Amino acid sequence: MTAPPVHRAPKHDVKRKKNLAKLKARQKTKSMDKIEKKNDAVTFEVVFVGRSNVGKSTLLKNLTGRAVRTGKRPGVTLKPTHLYFDDFLITDMPGFGFMSGVTKEKAEGVKDEIVQYIENHADRIRIAVQVIDGPAFAQIANRWDFRDEIPIDIELHDFLEEMGIVTIIAANKMDKVNDDEKDAMLDEIVDIFGYEGAWKESGALVTPVIARGGDIRPLISCLRNEFHKMKRDDLLKHFS
Repeated sequence: MTAPPVHRAPKHDVKRKKNLAKLKARQKTKSMDKIEKKNDAVTFEVVFVGRSNVGKSTLLKNLTGRAVRTGKRPGVTLKPTHLYFDDFLITDMPGFGFMSGVTKEKAEGVKDEIVQYIENHADRIRIAVQVIDGPAFAQIANRWDFRDEIPIDIELHDFLEEMGIVTIIAANKMDKVNDDEKDAMLDEIVDIFGYEGAWKESGALVTPVIARGGDIRPLISCLRNEFHKMKRDDLLKHFS
């Protein structure tokens, strides 16, 4: 019995695929070289960090007017997104915690990558904006406390401060809170982060914001103050 013919890809198809692979590799190398060249010029960096789906990317887009990848599904941002302004760099870090369609191992890996990135660039990261879901934060923290575990948000905040990075807590989604409840909610957030007293007197850099089409002026005001202390008032021009 005659064996069925073996179908092989034409030689020109194999060659075309090899050439395409080489081209992609060269493009990737050029892209990495370009990024490294930009990074070498950076002297001041602000990173945006926080859980998935708390509104980091949306807040950053409204702050800078620059397009940043956003999405309703948790875990859209899986790699750092960079916005360059001469020697100034703004980085949107991947969200940690639950990520839709991402394995637990991958989610843990993302968290480790965030820590490693901050450690590797601590010399130029001067400010971190830690975005939290204001209305849900206390409930999330209490769930961790019930399990006798430290919330990841607290661990991250403590890590940033240990690295000498000024950390601003941006309590987002404040439009979901009644006006007469906002101060009490912010007081509780400050207490969970380990500060003493009401949020306005605690010394904590906590700013209530509404990232999606709302009020972000408290965060801009806080950034203005920190830039001034660091003698970099010129950086404020990059924010809306």
